[in-house]
Amino acid sequence: MGVKDVKSKQELDDFVKEGSAVMIHFWASWCEASKHMDQVFSHLSTDFPHARFLRVEAEEQPEISEAYSVSAVPFFAFVKDGKTIDTLEGAYPSELANKVSKVAGSIHAGEPAAPASLGMAAGPSVLEAIQDIAKVDNSSRAITPSPAPDALKNRLQKLTNSHPIMLFMKGTPEEPKCGFSKKAVEILKAEKVKFGTFDILSDNEVREGLKKFSNWPTYPQLYCKGELLGGSDIIIAMHEGGELKQAFSDHGVGTADVSKSNVTEPAGQKAGVTDSTGLSSALTSRLEGLINSAPVMLFMKGTPDEPRCGFSRKVVDILREEKVDFKTFNILSDEEVRQGLKVYSNWSSYPQLYIKSELIGGSDIVLEMQKSGELEKVLVEKGIIPLEERLKKLVNSTPVLLFMKGTPDAPQCGFSSKVVNALKEEGIKFGSFDILTDEEVRQGLKTFSNWPTFPQLYYKGELIGGCDIVLELKTNGELASTLSE
Repeated sequence: MGVKDVKSKQELDDFVKEGSAVMIHFWASWCEASKHMDQVFSHLSTDFPHARFLRVEAEEQPEISEAYSVSAVPFFAFVKDGKTIDTLEGAYPSELANKVSKVAGSIHAGEPAAPASLGMAAGPSVLEAIQDIAKVDNSSRAITPSPAPDALKNRLQKLTNSHPIMLFMKGTPEEPKCGFSKKAVEILKAEKVKFGTFDILSDNEVREGLKKFSNWPTYPQLYCKGELLGGSDIIIAMHEGGELKQAFSDHGVGTADVSKSNVTEPAGQKAGVTDSTGLSSALTSRLEGLINSAPVMLFMKGTPDEPRCGFSRKVVDILREEKVDFKTFNILSDEEVRQGLKVYSNWSSYPQLYIKSELIGGSDIVLEMQKSGELEKVLVEKGIIPLEERLKKLVNSTPVLLFMKGTPDAPQCGFSSKVVNALKEEGIKFGSFDILTDEEVRQGLKTFSNWPTFPQLYYKGELIGGCDIVLELKTNGELASTLSE
């Protein structure tokens, strides 16, 4: 049947309603990983002729991307009986093959799909691409993003501050190169504000560097006074809710006069902190009472069971994934709270998450904190969840996990380096955690595992041992089998 390109949400919905197994690949033409995975996806469609294989250009179909919570490409959604039963983000051929197999049925009865057995149709070029991706896949997935070099960082800071309102987009306002960028331009024009733009397609250094600088993986990106507001989905939501104009106003940017000189943050200003709110004492007291009414408090649109916007739904899902007890307030039910809290917190949009009365941020920040492990760390520090629970979740976060000093590409001790080399030589896929970046994990894990030194290697949540044990297993030819039982 092959792969079919989907051109509208209605077309996709019609396929899904059929009830058969549907595999959806969200891709982008500029992403090399998407191109590699597209080859694998195409050959899998030959192996599973009874399933539907659909392709969606993520940036050209924002409505579909939002419906499936796509924030990065390549991204795969697996649908059966009209429901999304699994997803996969990133270039992982083996995982893609296995997930397709589970949804559509194994290639060979009783055998799991694997990179080397993606079907008779997989040619040498595809297998070579798979091997290239697998080499990357074998390295750890970074817990925290590495900072851009100082020279690039300085350049990016100057660019983000080059106009009070600055949009990093694909193409130009006159000729946008993607649907998301086009929509962002239309919104800024509708807001009647002057803005500068930078075409990220013209400079790959800026394009890749800004992702790390802002900790935001996609484009467009909108900045106000050097501060990231968000991407396309956030821009649209803030515009539709009337909150974008308020955000510009809060930063001192209006429609009458927009200077093109560099602008810096007002002294002493931080997210969530204002010198004087100008709110009545009665409203201030009420807001403080609401914020303090639960250790974890979420101000959202709608309720946890019936969220009224995608961003509120995302934060609810994250808190439930973290297994945290939380209380919510529906800001749509009380206009006084809705408008007053923006001023009180100096945060212009919703949802807003508070932990022990401290503003954490909105959906984009909460999502990034969850991905990096920072959210769990804050919940432990605030006493919301015990450290032991965090460590249990951490050691089970990937089948093979190495707690080490440094990273696989830059180990900070000889023992860590030796274990990394042993795992790589055996072709074992593993994740890693740099214990030098988190003193709480470093000290807590010693007690948790009853093992006083690092590195520590875990398999399926159980401690295998340190450097000497790993090397002994390798010498005896038992390392690979131990980590695959």
